[in-house]
Amino acid sequence: MTQVVLFNVFNGLIVGAFYALMALGLSLIMNLSGVINFAHGGFLAIGGYLAFALLPYVGFWGALILAPMLTAVLGLFVERVLIRRLYGRDPLYSLLLTFGLAFMFEDGTRFIWGAQGLPFQVPGWLLSPLSTDYFFLTGYRLFMVLIVGIAVAGLFFILNKTRLGIRIRAGTLDLETVSVLGVNVRILRNMNFGLGIYLAGLAGVLAVGQLGLQPTIGSSLIMPSFVAIIVGGLGSLPGTLLGGLLIGVASGVTTVFFPSATEAVMYVMMAAVLLVRPRGLLGEEGRF
Repeated sequence: MTQVVLFNVFNGLIVGAFYALMALGLSLIMNLSGVINFAHGGFLAIGGYLAFALLPYVGFWGALILAPMLTAVLGLFVERVLIRRLYGRDPLYSLLLTFGLAFMFEDGTRFIWGAQGLPFQVPGWLLSPLSTDYFFLTGYRLFMVLIVGIAVAGLFFILNKTRLGIRIRAGTLDLETVSVLGVNVRILRNMNFGLGIYLAGLAGVLAVGQLGLQPTIGSSLIMPSFVAIIVGGLGSLPGTLLGGLLIGVASGVTTVFFPSATEAVMYVMMAAVLLVRPRGLLGEEGRF
């Protein structure tokens, strides 16, 4: 029984890491631009499929590096051509636009690569269990946790130690003042959107090695990512990270005792947090 619980807790931690990585990108975009990006899951799927297309030419490691970058470039283009036109309008417009984009991305991947799941080759030495007793501790699972940790640390380094990151943080508090001080807000929003989409692309490459490659992979992860933002607190990136890990572990533990409630538990957790602390666990007072 102990082994089963440990397995599901660790598996929940892995899934929670995906939620957190996606939710951090969503939160970045929402905090600065006020865009509720329902297409985020579609960008995740595109990242996975781009990695699949690059795999025969550059190998796993090349695909891991290049696919998120290409996904971010696509995000820069989408923001420049479509989303930029909706800034300053009712957030419902951007929500509807990205909702439509999500369906376009899903049908596009289905049209190009087919509706059936595709195999994604992970290096064989990463798939081997590290222990005969704890068979679920494979190299790839630990590798995913490591990469997510590096990505999160890199994101917080950018936001706290670079000029771009400091401007993004300032813009989330008062974008008009940042503009008056001479910062090109259009470029700032574009770079911030690309950074958020990069995280989605990276999550996509990691996810396909664990969850499999299929057109609906993004849509299955998008709602838990929004829940992670709400649980952690709107406007708080550390809270978003905490929220993603908490709902992942909660789902994993629930699988052991109440398998039918695996998906429902995250919404129950969200409701409980909002009842006790309406702004989320680490959300800022008055934010949004």
